[in-house]
Amino acid sequence: MAKVLEGVRVIEQGTFITGPNAGMLLADLGAEVIKVEQPGTGDPFRAFKGGLYSPHFQTYNRNKRSVTLNTKVAEERELFDQLIRDADVYIQNFRPGAADRLGAGYERLMDLNPRLIYCAISGFGQDGPAAGRPAYDTVAQAASGFLNLLINPANPRVVGPALADSITGFYAAYGVLGALYERNKTGRGRLVEVSMLESMCHFNLDAFTHFFAEGEVMTPYSRPSVSQSYVLKCRDGKWIALHMSSPEKFWQGLANAIEMPNLFQDERFSTRAVRIENQDQLIELLGQNFARHDRAQWCARLEQEDVPHAPMYDTSEALQDPQAQHLQLEISAVQPDGSLWRTVRSPLSFDHERPLSVTPPPQLGEYDAALREKMSVAKRNGGGVS
Repeated sequence: MAKVLEGVRVIEQGTFITGPNAGMLLADLGAEVIKVEQPGTGDPFRAFKGGLYSPHFQTYNRNKRSVTLNTKVAEERELFDQLIRDADVYIQNFRPGAADRLGAGYERLMDLNPRLIYCAISGFGQDGPAAGRPAYDTVAQAASGFLNLLINPANPRVVGPALADSITGFYAAYGVLGALYERNKTGRGRLVEVSMLESMCHFNLDAFTHFFAEGEVMTPYSRPSVSQSYVLKCRDGKWIALHMSSPEKFWQGLANAIEMPNLFQDERFSTRAVRIENQDQLIELLGQNFARHDRAQWCARLEQEDVPHAPMYDTSEALQDPQAQHLQLEISAVQPDGSLWRTVRSPLSFDHERPLSVTPPPQLGEYDAALREKMSVAKRNGGGVS
């Protein structure tokens, strides 16, 4: 695997998703990521399913090492400080003010290492009227206007994965990479700040642009209507998705596939504009047709006609698709106890080389002994932790 960040050392003091995801994204690119955790309990996400190795924790912590430190103890604080002196990046996602109380505030760590890229992730920003409020995924989605685009008005309940948490981690890693690039020129570190609210407002840019440009407040069906996107149930109870966009050739291919070649001579569906206006009627018509055959038959017909489509897989199906298997999306590694650990690889390839090797998420404190030994050797030699 190409390790484009090889030689970059990251100290991650993150919990739950935002900080750990930022650390994992850098680790996937080859950075050495040392995850600093509380002795005994570690990242609270570890215990979400009992024990200290929940699926939640596993999702965002591969390719890392775990070290446990109680920085209230002088010896442990000294080890933490040495880690910082030898680091390129530090990541935390504490509430504003908490890092200072833990001895990991920006000014203190930058005094230890002026070349450090210090990344602080928060819910609502480091200051302002809402800065001290607790923030979780759904809160950030709601505050940014994004959740309003996901909720079905007919059945109003929260759906889907923790998008705000994960996306904020992506933005944090993006900021760190920019700061690392700048440091190559200046030799100086940077404070990188990002919040869940800012991240989700930026991610929701399309909705804000429509409001700024046209005064339009988008709804959950605005984009699917304009993009002419559909999910349709087939005879076998399985679902298929279509994204028809605007090229007329796709629409004619769909008409051929459902054996209604003259469908789009109907004035209700003859142009893109009227298809958007009459999408409910088109959904009903297509639904009746797709109920006639099983999903596999529809996939074959649509592929023959070059119609943009895909089976609407669940997670037990998606990685079994021939294209997913060709791309080797599922990878695995052997854990210390001999069991197989499975995950989905990074989507980035460099020079045609797919990232197929992975290290399982660390057991709590598994790097403690090795790190303390390195610290002891470094003290004797008068150097840092290598």
